[in-house]
Amino acid sequence: MMALGLVVYGVLALLAVALVGAFAARQRDAGTVVYSLCLAISGAIAIAALGSLAGPGAEAAFPIGLPGLGSHLRVDPLAACFLVIVDLGAAAASLYAIGYGAHEHEPQRVLPFYPLFLAGMNLVVVADDAYTFLFAWELMSLASWALVMSHHREAGNARAGYIYLVMASFGTLALLMAFGVLAGGSGFGFAAMRAAHPGAVSGAVVLGLALVGAGSKAGLAPLHVWLPLAHPAAPSHVSALMSGVMTKVAIYGFIRIVFDLLGPTVWWWSMPVLLVGGLTAALGVLHALMERDLKRLLAYSTIENIGIIFLALGLALAFRANGLPAGAALALTAGLFHAFNHMLFKSVLFFGAGAVLTATGERDIEKLGGLIHRMPISSGAFLVAAMAIAALPPLNGFASEWLAFQAIFVSPALPQWGLKVLVPAVGTLLALAAALVAACFVRAFGILYLGRPRTKVAETAVETDRFSLLAMLVLCGLCVLAGLLPGVVIDALAPSVQALAGARMPAQIGTAWLTIVPVVDARSSYNGLMIGLFLVIVAWGSAVLVHRVAGRATRRSRPWDCGYPGLGPLAQYSAASLSQPLRRVLGAVVFRSREVVDMPEPGTLRAASIAKSIIDPVWVGVFAPLGIAVAYVAGKVNHLQFLTIRRYLGIVFLLLVALLLMVGVGG
Repeated sequence: MMALGLVVYGVLALLAVALVGAFAARQRDAGTVVYSLCLAISGAIAIAALGSLAGPGAEAAFPIGLPGLGSHLRVDPLAACFLVIVDLGAAAASLYAIGYGAHEHEPQRVLPFYPLFLAGMNLVVVADDAYTFLFAWELMSLASWALVMSHHREAGNARAGYIYLVMASFGTLALLMAFGVLAGGSGFGFAAMRAAHPGAVSGAVVLGLALVGAGSKAGLAPLHVWLPLAHPAAPSHVSALMSGVMTKVAIYGFIRIVFDLLGPTVWWWSMPVLLVGGLTAALGVLHALMERDLKRLLAYSTIENIGIIFLALGLALAFRANGLPAGAALALTAGLFHAFNHMLFKSVLFFGAGAVLTATGERDIEKLGGLIHRMPISSGAFLVAAMAIAALPPLNGFASEWLAFQAIFVSPALPQWGLKVLVPAVGTLLALAAALVAACFVRAFGILYLGRPRTKVAETAVETDRFSLLAMLVLCGLCVLAGLLPGVVIDALAPSVQALAGARMPAQIGTAWLTIVPVVDARSSYNGLMIGLFLVIVAWGSAVLVHRVAGRATRRSRPWDCGYPGLGPLAQYSAASLSQPLRRVLGAVVFRSREVVDMPEPGTLRAASIAKSIIDPVWVGVFAPLGIAVAYVAGKVNHLQFLTIRRYLGIVFLLLVALLLMVGVGG
């Protein structure tokens, strides 16, 4: 009950902070006050939610909202799990923003909507009826849209905000229809929906609508087109919230509807979730590999991780429908664990992007380089987060992706041939994505931080402020802890998994050497702590050995320059050159990428040039034709705005006659 009370009071306090931000935004220390209050409120809710992870839950009703329904709020283990994700991410973003927000040119466009954004996300998680859920969902969407539009004068940002608003409205409409089918004649309270149990066809309709509604907000392909536009447009601490936290609220919405409200599942419901998850993971990382805009690269990387989470949720649906609770528990744990992990390392990566943007004013990684010497602490934090998202042991990203692979390995127990074929196929896509994301972040970190500066702004960069560094280091520490001690996180998620899957993974705390045992010892196990200790010993031993063998003296000499001394930074590998092999092999098929090379004639003093073009097949094949069709239809019906009153009355009369005929035929 304490967690629910703190959420209610926290939401009210955030609304009050939003008023403070609206009226005092132009004051000198307004940003520090607003972000400090958001930090305190989010931190308190996160701590209370941690204590409610294994609690019995609490409910409350308030006489506001729809007549006869009111607003119902509830905290159960699943809600508590996502409250931790939401408010831990919000607290870190608020801490980061205390320093980063000082560089904001127009704080009056950010400070009123930032607390509203946090309030909306918290309210979505604790909503226990359709009206409250959708109201909070719209509050979250509109507040985040306002934050995306805070820099609307910059090129492309107005278009990004428009596309985001259209996609958000479309997703809300899909969720409204899903709740309508679930409610039927039972009512709009979640308790009534749980007792309704729709049939297989109605349930499939609800699942499809939930996949569209929540997937459009999370960034599932082909509904992902807003995400790489909106994330770069927003301030970096807002980008971290949208990518690391808001997408998890969308995942929560999908889990709440499909695993909780929908009731018993049918095995074939899992197939579209598996297929969309696998394709989203592969498409997201391929896009990221082609990007040179740092924040767009991170946005596409978010799409890849959302695909991994939905792949795990699809596996959980398949296992649960076939009466295999152990497999369902394993897959659902992998999905929830990866959602938590993604909030941690993606927030650090966006914080690092914000630090680079503040220091240099550049998001184009081709114009940077050598920043590790000028921003050593933030570059170290970025490196840890990049290793975590690349699923390198012993960090947290490896632990959750390893659990997802273990769930795939037990999929032969599924009896349906459709799943026997589909699960290995999406498992292959997951393996491909896992390999490519490592290449993606080797490219990103190497071009961004290593080598020599490519431009003057990179040469003059300085380290970011202490608040931003503290936020990055805290989340990096949690990435390391969750990777070294994943059993602690798995056991914390167990009550949520038990409630949704009917089983839980075996208790991990208390096993020998804190080893993770997903199913049984003989099948597979993983020990992040042992691997971490091994790596520390190897690194220490290698350092000692090199020191003893090489001697104490440091020898410096010029590197081999292939006979071309004095080459500048442009002689280094670029982001385009590093991704060229993959762009030629995969990009030509997926993105229809083309390269046009302009080589000078022999003997002429003219630089060679290369022009690259990459086409997003989803935008070109789906959304561009749809936009053209809507514009065409709108143009054709536009003359209806200029009719006389007699013609309007005639149209109303004909429509009334048609409705009466339909009612008569139906009767």
